[in-house]
Amino acid sequence: MPHAPNGTGAGSRWLARDLLAGLVVFLVALPLCLGIAHASGAPLLSGLISGIVGGLVVGALSGSHVSVAGPAAGLAAIVLAQIESLGSFETFLLAGMLAGVMQVGLGLMRGGAVVNFVPNSVIRGLLAAIGILLILKQVPHLIGHDTDYEGDVSFAQPDGDNTFTALLTALSRLLPGAALVGMVSLGVMVAWEKTRLKRTKVPSALAAVLAGTLLAELLAAVGSSWAISASHMVTVPVLGHDGLALQDLLRFPDFSRVFDPQLLLAAVTLAVVASLETLLNLEATEKLDPLRRPASSNRELIAQGVGNTLAAAIGGLPMTSVIVRSSVNVDAGGRTRLSTIVHGGLLLVSLVLLAPIINRIPLASLAAVLVLTGIKLASPRLFVDKWRAGWRQFVPFAATVAAIVLTDLLVGVLIGLFISLSFVLARNLKGGLQVVRESHVSGLVHRIVLGEHVSYLARAHLADLLASFRAGDHVAIDARGSTYVDPDLLSVIRDFVHEEAPPRGIKVSVLGFHNRYELIDLVQYVDYTSREVQAALTPQRVLELLREGNRRFVSGERLNRDLARQVDATSAGQHPMAIVLSCIDSRAPAELLFDLGIGDIFSVRVAGNVAKQKAMGSIEFACKLVGSKLVVVLGHTRCGAVKATCDFVHRGLDPIAATGLTNLPSITEPIAEAVHKETATRDRRAGDNLEFVDRVTEIHVANTIESILDHSPTIAAMLAAGEIGIVGAMYDVGTGKVRFLPQCSRGVRLETEAAAASAS
Repeated sequence: MPHAPNGTGAGSRWLARDLLAGLVVFLVALPLCLGIAHASGAPLLSGLISGIVGGLVVGALSGSHVSVAGPAAGLAAIVLAQIESLGSFETFLLAGMLAGVMQVGLGLMRGGAVVNFVPNSVIRGLLAAIGILLILKQVPHLIGHDTDYEGDVSFAQPDGDNTFTALLTALSRLLPGAALVGMVSLGVMVAWEKTRLKRTKVPSALAAVLAGTLLAELLAAVGSSWAISASHMVTVPVLGHDGLALQDLLRFPDFSRVFDPQLLLAAVTLAVVASLETLLNLEATEKLDPLRRPASSNRELIAQGVGNTLAAAIGGLPMTSVIVRSSVNVDAGGRTRLSTIVHGGLLLVSLVLLAPIINRIPLASLAAVLVLTGIKLASPRLFVDKWRAGWRQFVPFAATVAAIVLTDLLVGVLIGLFISLSFVLARNLKGGLQVVRESHVSGLVHRIVLGEHVSYLARAHLADLLASFRAGDHVAIDARGSTYVDPDLLSVIRDFVHEEAPPRGIKVSVLGFHNRYELIDLVQYVDYTSREVQAALTPQRVLELLREGNRRFVSGERLNRDLARQVDATSAGQHPMAIVLSCIDSRAPAELLFDLGIGDIFSVRVAGNVAKQKAMGSIEFACKLVGSKLVVVLGHTRCGAVKATCDFVHRGLDPIAATGLTNLPSITEPIAEAVHKETATRDRRAGDNLEFVDRVTEIHVANTIESILDHSPTIAAMLAAGEIGIVGAMYDVGTGKVRFLPQCSRGVRLETEAAAASAS
């Protein structure tokens, strides 16, 4: 993936797109800056100053490539309250300067790391909620109802409506000309996105604003009753009009109350809220960046702090990273910080030179841009993805969306965080513990696996769990993966091991507890085939154990085994429950395929699982002298020995002459018998026909069993007496699954695979 330039200067790849994106962001930011200043009870120019500094200064210092800073609607209520409590806007500016200094300090102290504790579901909820709010809040502006200020994101509006009632009010007071301009602007953007025009360097939002402005001018020029009045246009202070000069608009901090506790409290409030909103918006903006470039949260805090200090020094409002403007920036094609800087520069130029022209842009056109941005942020696919991720992801996500829409950004995020933490707490009440039912050769073991860190929150769950066991149960408490176990849990475990379990007839094993826990490792279950276990087994039970073991192997749920302990336990003797005759193929180790431990089986491996004299001697030894209860002849798919034999037979080749291997016929001759027996395949009877090869392998497994019984009177007699069973099986090297073959079973009851799966 190509990378955009990292500095403020853009490379040739992104230059044109960044310039145009900066223009689009400027058009959207302009009314937002003015509207938020108005809602904050501050001079209109203070919002523009904040937008200018946010673009030029923060844009240059920030580590984010697409984030745009400026006055934030989420701070409007706080700013209004602080101005009223401090008594003057000039005193408030001093609080803003101190807040900026505090933000710089937070960044230097690496306070930005706090954003890492915000769950992804909450961040995604923030994006979706902003999208929904853009749609709900901008639809009234889209059709000419502009009583609510641009940029408002609170549920309760200053005009007395709320987010939902404002829609009904707007529909009842629709302004035809504004609605026409808004719909045309929206239609231009949709058409732009759906046609070849999207490939041009001109953003659809810019085309929509131009089309809407031209339409508004046309309505005014023809004297239409639908002409849009100035109250529904962008309104920027015009310098020089009625003698208005820049110095008349600038305000400066009042330093006379620098040590006032009330002022310091206001500064802390602004610093904390602005920093939290910046970090949340920055995290959300990273997810919008098509190039997925990370941004340093600490660097962003420093940049915002410098920007807020400078803005307040010349009369500007507090600023944050703003998700709405950042989203528009990404949507318009912005890829580097140049677009942010351009937007700040245009805000400055508009204030000085372009106010009369800008004041002819309809608010309905800008609302159309924001509505389409909202549709993209609140994509239905996002909701579907979160639903599919499970309720633990969906509930905090949906709660964050609902809370932000019904309150405001920070309150909504805090509610989402609270719900996410509630889920974490609920998991911890049962967390740190995993209960696994393990079917060992000696019987069922309930293994309680303790996590790496087990807190006291899991105490009640552990106590209830231990109380649920009954006489005859075997419980293993496994702390081998733990580095810390809370003392409260240790007391519960000690009481259970020493006081409760023995009189209740429950056997308890403990593993992995360190000396400091005052619990000595003790294993009371047998997880390998001992003499007693072997004697109690039947051929049918051995088959079931092998089947269960392969099921665990396929699912990745292999039993926990202490192999070092098994080595020590089997050092004096071995008592395997089965003997497996399999191929030497590296993909078919029987102990792994059946999830077995040391000493559980004898394994005879011969190319093509051929039962010649030495192999049959091993089988007789395992069954008659050592006591194994089951013989398994295990073939496998795509067997190399079978492939080669198929080719030799198909081409009429002598194996020795073809390969120079003088002992190879001892392998190929028995397999060749199976090749001749396979009569279902008419064409492609060679090694490259894998279906043919696998059918030959199954026939060869059946032939091998017949050969063992024909040439070993010992095995035949034991089978007839019911002392052993013999069964054929096929291992699929692609899936890991072992399929036992009903036609090859003797002395054991072999269900179909479907019946066995249902029984399990």
